[in-house]
Amino acid sequence: MRSKKMWKILAITMMAVIFLAACGTSPIDEHSTGLWDRYIVYNFSRTIVWLSDIFGNYGVGIIAFTLIIRIILIPLTKYQTQSTEKMQMMQPELKALQEKYASKDPETQQKLQEETAKLNEKYDYSMWSGCLPMLIQLPILMALYQSISRTEILSQGHFLWLELGVPDQLFVIPIIAAMLTWYNTRLTTIGTPNSNPSMAMMQWTMPVMILFMGVTLPSAISLYWVASTGFTILQTLVMNNPFKKRDAREEQIRKEKELERRLEKAKRNPNGKKK
Repeated sequence: MRSKKMWKILAITMMAVIFLAACGTSPIDEHSTGLWDRYIVYNFSRTIVWLSDIFGNYGVGIIAFTLIIRIILIPLTKYQTQSTEKMQMMQPELKALQEKYASKDPETQQKLQEETAKLNEKYDYSMWSGCLPMLIQLPILMALYQSISRTEILSQGHFLWLELGVPDQLFVIPIIAAMLTWYNTRLTTIGTPNSNPSMAMMQWTMPVMILFMGVTLPSAISLYWVASTGFTILQTLVMNNPFKKRDAREEQIRKEKELERRLEKAKRNPNGKKK
């Protein structure tokens, strides 16, 4: 139920982003008006141009801009990680509730919702925390798209083989973006002890969404996503290494099994002799 709500929120947000991204077409400059154009899109454009002048390339300017955004979002990313861990901790209890209130009649489903709300309160978990970073990144993508498409020097800029204002004709950057998205979600599943259907679904649907965006939107968007996701992966490996968590979890399971084996052996042979 929660996963359906999350996907509905993401789908609505994605459609809103695509719709709003198509609305602004006039060139963006210091004479632009309105909160969105004057203070967000224009400042995005100005910052990217300034960084590009420093590094001598518009693609590098976009990458530098991306890294700045990701550094600003570090607290939010940490919050998302903590929320994911809470969700995984409550999965066994949530599964038990779903089995207990499996009937589809309205009264049982109402009871399931009430018990689920209590469980969320117990673990201080909110479903919004799982999709919040995505909901924040989508407006950033929209602003980046408009800042590039509505700034002539950016839309005509180049990076390696890419024309930043048009999709990657070789599909290399969109494919890399999709692969990094898959690996980033995979790291999350490695670091969590309990399987989560919504996470498993996201592991495959998100790369498809990113690939679709990459082959239809300017290559600068894919370049942003590659840099952003690459930074997130590095941050995860350094600050919240899922492989270490998995190894520690497996070691704990091994110790518990070894203890059970010794206890069972002691029960069978309490005097140190075989019966």
